[in-house]
Amino acid sequence: MTRICDYEGSRYRTDFWEGQNREYEDQIERVALHKLLPPQGHRLIEIGAGFGRLADLYHGYQQVVLNDYARTQLEEAQNFLGQDDRFIYVVSDIYNMPFVDNLFDALTMVRVMHHLADVPAALTELHRLIVPQGTAVMEYASKFHLKSLLRWLLRQQSWSPFDPDPYEFVPLNFNFHPAWMRQQFEQAGFQIKNIRSLSHYRLNLLKRLLPTSWLVTLDSWAQPTGNWWQLTPSIFAQTQAQKSPKPASQDFFRCPVCHSPHLTRTPADSPPDELLICQGCQRGWSFKNGIYDFKTPVATPP
Repeated sequence: MTRICDYEGSRYRTDFWEGQNREYEDQIERVALHKLLPPQGHRLIEIGAGFGRLADLYHGYQQVVLNDYARTQLEEAQNFLGQDDRFIYVVSDIYNMPFVDNLFDALTMVRVMHHLADVPAALTELHRLIVPQGTAVMEYASKFHLKSLLRWLLRQQSWSPFDPDPYEFVPLNFNFHPAWMRQQFEQAGFQIKNIRSLSHYRLNLLKRLLPTSWLVTLDSWAQPTGNWWQLTPSIFAQTQAQKSPKPASQDFFRCPVCHSPHLTRTPADSPPDELLICQGCQRGWSFKNGIYDFKTPVATPP
């Protein structure tokens, strides 16, 4: 079974972002998404949406699925974003997504790839979800950046940034070589259209000495160099799903276990939760407090 990083119960919003001196990182990621993501469309999914930090960037999409493996993160997103009927909250495993093929015009995934133990399998599953020629903007953590090169040359780190294989520096935290990532994107059916390199100035000294707005402007000027070289710790890739055209399905969800799209919804007043019951394998998936949960099947009524 593939290892999965689980943020269930973590205080990611407050322990990592808010009040943690990461305004620079937040703003440069917004710059990259603004440049790489089509401004409007029918349906978008964000993988690993967390507390919904980037959701305001998707205002041009008619429907937005915020997906995460941790239900508590999506509960935080509901509080953070407030009532908006465009948002659909779905808990699921990235390797077994509960959606039919070719459902989304666009996909984003930021600060998730570095937690994936099986990148090829995850990318293959994400490719299935995107319409032909649809856009996926995905970020990954690079091992081949100036700081790691310098540390390696000074013999302050044992691993080589030139080694193409992923490096797991702590459990379920990986850095990737850009050449290796390009190969994985292409093998999964994603054609790279544009690359932006980020975090050129991610140094605490610079963040103390210079206004955040200056650093963000400088980084935004430097980001397009990612199309020629990638020497920063964060890389954003704009990719296009290459696949043959296929008639659109009228379904939305499919069972993540048996892959049947035939799910029957129980009445809203059925205890204890409203369920989606798979007609293929009879597994039940809950819908409770506005969140679809396809992480663990629940008992179905007799």
